Amino acid sequence: MDRTAIERLRVVIHGAVQGVGFRPFVYRLATQMELPGWVINSSQGVFIEVEGMHSQLDTFLRRVQREKPPHSFIQSLEASFLEPLGFTTFEIRHSEEAGAKMALVLPDQATCPDCLRDIMDPSDRHYRYPFTNCTYCGPRYSVIRELPYDRPNTSMQAFDMCSDCRAEYENPLDRRFHAQPVACPQCGPHLELWDPQGRIVAGHHDALLQAAEAIRAGRVVAVKGLGGFHLIADARNDEAVLKLRQRKHREEKPFALMAPDLATVRAYCDVSDSEERLLLSPESPIVLLRRLSHSPSPSLPLSPAPVAPSVALPPNPWLGMMLPYTPLHHLLMKELGFAVVATSGNLSDEPICIDELEALDRLHEIADVFLVHNRPIVRHMDDSIVRVVLGREMVLRRARGYAPLPVAVRVRTGIGDWRPETGAASSQVLIHQSPIPNPESQPSILAVGAHLKNAVAITVGSNVFISQHIGDLETPQAYDAFRRVIADLSRLYDFHPTAIACDLHPDYLSTHFARELAAQSDPPLPVIGVQHHFAHIASCMAENDLTGRALGVSWDGTGYGTDGTIWGGEFLLVDGAGSYTRAAHLRTFRLPGGEKAVREPRRSALGLLYELYGDQTFSFSHLPPMADTTVAERSVVRQMLRQKLNAPVTSSAGRLFDAVASLVGLCQRMAFEGQAAMELEFAAEAVETSAAYAFEIRDLGIRTGDSQSHPADTEGGNETPQSAIPSRQPPLIVDWAPVVKAIFEDCQRGVPAGEVAAMFHNTLAEMIVAVTGRMGERRVVLSGGCFQNTYLLERSVQRLREAGYTPYWHQRVPPNDGGIALGQAVVASSLVR
Repeated sequence: MDRTAIERLRVVIHGAVQGVGFRPFVYRLATQMELPGWVINSSQGVFIEVEGMHSQLDTFLRRVQREKPPHSFIQSLEASFLEPLGFTTFEIRHSEEAGAKMALVLPDQATCPDCLRDIMDPSDRHYRYPFTNCTYCGPRYSVIRELPYDRPNTSMQAFDMCSDCRAEYENPLDRRFHAQPVACPQCGPHLELWDPQGRIVAGHHDALLQAAEAIRAGRVVAVKGLGGFHLIADARNDEAVLKLRQRKHREEKPFALMAPDLATVRAYCDVSDSEERLLLSPESPIVLLRRLSHSPSPSLPLSPAPVAPSVALPPNPWLGMMLPYTPLHHLLMKELGFAVVATSGNLSDEPICIDELEALDRLHEIADVFLVHNRPIVRHMDDSIVRVVLGREMVLRRARGYAPLPVAVRVRTGIGDWRPETGAASSQVLIHQSPIPNPESQPSILAVGAHLKNAVAITVGSNVFISQHIGDLETPQAYDAFRRVIADLSRLYDFHPTAIACDLHPDYLSTHFARELAAQSDPPLPVIGVQHHFAHIASCMAENDLTGRALGVSWDGTGYGTDGTIWGGEFLLVDGAGSYTRAAHLRTFRLPGGEKAVREPRRSALGLLYELYGDQTFSFSHLPPMADTTVAERSVVRQMLRQKLNAPVTSSAGRLFDAVASLVGLCQRMAFEGQAAMELEFAAEAVETSAAYAFEIRDLGIRTGDSQSHPADTEGGNETPQSAIPSRQPPLIVDWAPVVKAIFEDCQRGVPAGEVAAMFHNTLAEMIVAVTGRMGERRVVLSGGCFQNTYLLERSVQRLREAGYTPYWHQRVPPNDGGIALGQAVVASSLVR
């Protein structure tokens, strides 16, 4: 070949390109095309250099992008042509650990079809081996300790490969080439069955068989899986399920089920094509599926026995179903042949157990036996929860299979270019510490999320890495897990924050943590408080890559407002520069008992009625919330409302749902968060109507046009920037009084609860359309926990589209508080200048 015609192509690829077989793919492609050079993993991604004719290199580059491994994705690809160095062969070089850590860690992947065949094939050396994996499946995020993703940096470091495994690991043409967790029965982890005292009862496959027999016998088995322990019981056995509920202190919240195969899922639920794809996907989440209207008939051949009633108590028409996603689960479920309850291995409100000794300590009063293994789990990973809405997936709990893939955001323009408004009365930033630095590069933001459904996030360049689901920060164990996840993400990406973003609520543990960490840093770091509902809208806009002006509808149960009240029924105008205005909100009412009202819808109902009828409320003895209270309770509630003691003001849509659920007699006390709103949704789904109640929109000021917002002047000051100041005109009030009065009358007339519930949902959608019509914005962003409600979301989207607007909603980032950290990170990134 003419050496002068040869060039060297250098390629730098960022994205999910480690742990997916990318280097073997490049090796095979370069070898096939007879291009010498090398490929290497680094902390930044994958680096490639190849030499050849320019036309060959062009073809190579196109094929890399077109034929890349199925679980990979490329965020950026930088290619440059250089002078040749005279490579003679193509090689895979040892990974480099130097430099900024920017490579994307892939989530854990469900067992691929090839590995599933291996463990079911008696002639294969991986037969019945519960830790079989390859380049295309198996543990990733749950076993990696640091970047780059190589075996010495994982929890498989302690397991030396046998000659057979090493031969596969080193063969570029084998699908286990550089599969870091690769193992077999001769050299890898193994199973043991323990009793509650930690004594070994059985080992290897016999341990699995005895665990299966215990489940058949109605016992509760704690199973150490991929990202933590499951508590498993026979889903057909109501006595076993009730025993698990009692021991776990989980009275009514639905349990998730694992089925042995798709046919079993279909025997219980209606499964659409989109839902089937999710069940069989590499993410393999729990999918919320609508139950069939009839139970399987045990008299029919091959028909499974009905699910026990206590799995998901009536009137819940949904089941959370998943399929086996590890070889261990596949082998166990094949042995059982029926659906099981597979719930997180923890007590309620505590994080999932990941270590067998920890499980013995925390779960010994719940589980009868423990099926454990000796592969360490580096970080906890709950099962993700997903539902299909409007033909798209909506992630409700983001963990295994999804975390820690990032959201790429625009941090200097559009949604990421948040400019503050002036005015101290309603500043978005209430925490003042030290001046915000002005780094030359992108800021490094730690976002600590909210109090409930907590997840945290860090920014690395233009990526926001959102952690796995942590949970409600209600217990010391949950708070410890929160701190561990932050330390873990920081270590993994060698992350050092330049600022910390948190919720405005002064009493959240996450807020306290942000303040303490900032104060302990040298120099002290700025803390940026981001208003809760602004963070919801910023999160949804970032996920949808939405820039410019939009109207955000942020509805949930609780969020600390900039006026010191509890917000939750918000309409926020976001302008092109990123500031926001509280343009409208639901009419406020008081919550007698504060936190008690959050758990007792009857209190929300009484607060709602008192806002309209005053003391006359307590003469409505026929109403369900009054009938459920004692004379003494009524007296206490009346004094709270009269004297405005322990009765905070709220505009919360979530509490409005609770109040209506109480008024129609569906729920007076909740056993778990969101129960009242769920039962109201279930009742509405049973009725087909487009009717809605009348409502009012009150304008407390004279509006002369769109409100104006202005950036704060922060030059020469030590205060963090301020944002989210309302316009000079008061926000519109969306008045539910006519709605509640009509519901009151319907209850007196004996109108069925389902009909009232459906009309109430329809009314909320009409409120959104009506307010949108007053704002002059075509784009409407729907976020907050209320939009987990399928009926509300679908109805709102339908009505907005019919009215000519463009709605946006969440897909792979939760609409609930699990998405708050993303919004906090986006807002804070552009305030740090």
